[in-house]
Amino acid sequence: MDTLSYKTVFANKSTVDKKWWIVDADSQILGRLSSEVAKVLRGKHKPSYSPHVDCGDNVIIINSEKIALTGNKWKEKEYISHSGYPGGQRTITAEQLREKDARKVVEKAVKGMLPKNRLGREIFRNLYVYEGTEHPHEAQKPKELKF
Repeated sequence: MDTLSYKTVFANKSTVDKKWWIVDADSQILGRLSSEVAKVLRGKHKPSYSPHVDCGDNVIIINSEKIALTGNKWKEKEYISHSGYPGGQRTITAEQLREKDARKVVEKAVKGMLPKNRLGREIFRNLYVYEGTEHPHEAQKPKELKF
């Protein structure tokens, strides 16, 4: 019996095949969109997935200002941050965050679905979110990703 044929093959940085995908967030539900995007960023859709390697693809999200939330979440969903000083807790609603920077709503949703470690921070750099339909990644020839 040939034991070399039974070895498990793990992906590494040099063997990973990264692709570019573009997602239109127009009238998409935030949580459903971000969970699918997180899966593609992580690489779980590939048969060569390795949990300890950044083997996911690059994702471009356009029309982030047209994302949808169900129910009363635009007014009731709160994002909490803390400055580190006493009394430094700040809250902002989803509607206020969208007015300030619509990209942050999508980025925070996707980032919360990635691992909370060095690998998660490295994977998050493969996400590009833009307001409107224009983006500077035409040279990468991204393919459209449908959900």
